[in-house]
Amino acid sequence: AAGDVGSGFEPLPPVWKNRGKSIMFRAIIFQIWAVVITAGLLGMFVGGHGAVSAAVGGGACLLPNALFALRLAVAARRPGGPGVAGFFLGEFVKVAATIGILAVAAKVYPEMHWPSMLLGLVVTLQASFLAFWKKS
Repeated sequence: AAGDVGSGFEPLPPVWKNRGKSIMFRAIIFQIWAVVITAGLLGMFVGGHGAVSAAVGGGACLLPNALFALRLAVAARRPGGPGVAGFFLGEFVKVAATIGILAVAAKVYPEMHWPSMLLGLVVTLQASFLAFWKKS
């Protein structure tokens, strides 16, 4: 049974489960701020197309990440929590959605300033690591 000595699958104490959700949603908050700050700065230096492009790049990362975090939070409430296969499928969908959003944005917004879009994407991707680095 789960929790038996030697089973190798000991349940996490509730404090660790809540900490995981806290870090997950803190990462999304950091990503939101990264998009806003990056778009604002690039808007000042590159202009309106730079701001919109940075927001598109950051949003292409942020939206799938936020939906994945929400899905994991809902799955964590079910008995047994999220499964490994479901997690990896979610990661695949997240990456595919990011690529799809970027492809659609390139078609819909031909004035895309590519360096700004890439900078928005990279800064937003890296912002989630601050959630793990920053102590609560």
